[in-house]
Amino acid sequence: MAGAIVFIGFMGAGKTTAARTMDPAALDADAEIAARAGVSIPELFAQRGEAAFRALEEEVALELLAKAPPGTPVALGGGTLASQRVREALADHVVAYLEIDEDTAWHRATADGATRPNAADRDRFAALLAERRPVYEAAADAFLAQGALPAAADALRELRKGTKLLWGPHPVLVGDDAWPAPRDGDFLVTDAHVERLHGARYESLPRHVIAPGEQAKTLATAEEVWTAMAGAGITRAGRVIALGGGVVGDLAGFCAATYQRGIPVLQVPTTLVAHVDSAYGGKTGVDLPHAKNYVGAYHQPQAVHVVPQVLDTLPLPEHAAGYAEVVKTALIAGGTLWERVAAGADVDGDIVLACARTKLAVVAADERDGGVRQTLNLGHTIGHAIETVTGYTRYRHGEAVALGLLAALRLSGQDALREQVRELLAAKDLPTELDRAVDPAEVAAATRADKKRLGAHTPFVLVHAPGDVRPGARVDDGELLAAVTELAAGVPAAP
Repeated sequence: MAGAIVFIGFMGAGKTTAARTMDPAALDADAEIAARAGVSIPELFAQRGEAAFRALEEEVALELLAKAPPGTPVALGGGTLASQRVREALADHVVAYLEIDEDTAWHRATADGATRPNAADRDRFAALLAERRPVYEAAADAFLAQGALPAAADALRELRKGTKLLWGPHPVLVGDDAWPAPRDGDFLVTDAHVERLHGARYESLPRHVIAPGEQAKTLATAEEVWTAMAGAGITRAGRVIALGGGVVGDLAGFCAATYQRGIPVLQVPTTLVAHVDSAYGGKTGVDLPHAKNYVGAYHQPQAVHVVPQVLDTLPLPEHAAGYAEVVKTALIAGGTLWERVAAGADVDGDIVLACARTKLAVVAADERDGGVRQTLNLGHTIGHAIETVTGYTRYRHGEAVALGLLAALRLSGQDALREQVRELLAAKDLPTELDRAVDPAEVAAATRADKKRLGAHTPFVLVHAPGDVRPGARVDDGELLAAVTELAAGVPAAP
């Protein structure tokens, strides 16, 4: 462990509570400031002004960071990171950012009726949160959702600098040293490509190697995996390590969810699609000829281990396929993530991290697809239909999603945004037109078999604006066919 465990975040995030949850003797900067000043922080603000408070805050924070023994929890005030000296001092410590939304923060800051500094005006409060959030994110080694502690305590104690920790419905470790260590009783599931590149890392483990590609994501392959696990003597004390892209992750997760009625799975994603989307959230399953992902289970991973350097071996078409999921996630998130993607930024570690955080936040709010999680299906209803109609052989998943996004944006009435997204996708050599051999009417009909169909209609996810994406829309059959036909024709559908 590098140094102290330093909790940062906006007012009301619960930094003091988190620190004391880990250790009742935790160091608390606000308590030390009040003790030195002899008055409460609101009184200090009122009597001496904010400048004097900030000077004392910096002094106290630097002293606490300098003297805190390794592993000691330290809680810093919400505005402490405005000091460059404090931000530099954090380099020697593990920094845990407690995330909080504006409404919850405002409720906590005003609940007792007291007027706290910087919490007298709601608009100013919101602006301050928006201003500070990027500072917190830049400093963070760990991103913790509300309520993550005490469950995340051990992971924080073991976290090393250079590795990021995300904690939502399951922990995510991101870093070139984030490989999970194998243990006796584990079983590896991977595909032939990934086995050749990375399989030696787990040479001690029994395994089943599947053929690459969506065609392997079947019940027949699942039976092969179950049989191999039973033959290797895997028990409920073991774990499945899913080393691969979305196909391996979905299949291995499903096998783990069902083998002996469920054993843990560790996801180790090796494609960009999996790094930004499919490895998170616990959806597992296999395809039927009738439709994609028709047989499956929700089975949250014990952890997801994201190793960025594995993408160095990824073929360019696979990188491109992952980019479609980046665009989808950015449209859902809006804000700074969309701004970066819309500007044509390369997909770097920060964008991957932002995509993962976006998905984890959505899943944490709706694990079982009852509402907001359905927004993650943006572009997928038509994309999955394209994959089904073409027998899972013509398009990579991300390529089909790229086409599905364009159709969804047309159905949303977002013509200008559709053109912007089309240019982004084309710049990565993703398809923006449907193969002429594919029948648009057949694709439109296949959406009726989508697994999210409710009664007489299939709900669609539509975009009102970046950051404002809504599920559950009903789409007229004629409009749907026109949007898919436009993909095939490569020209705008007739009004």
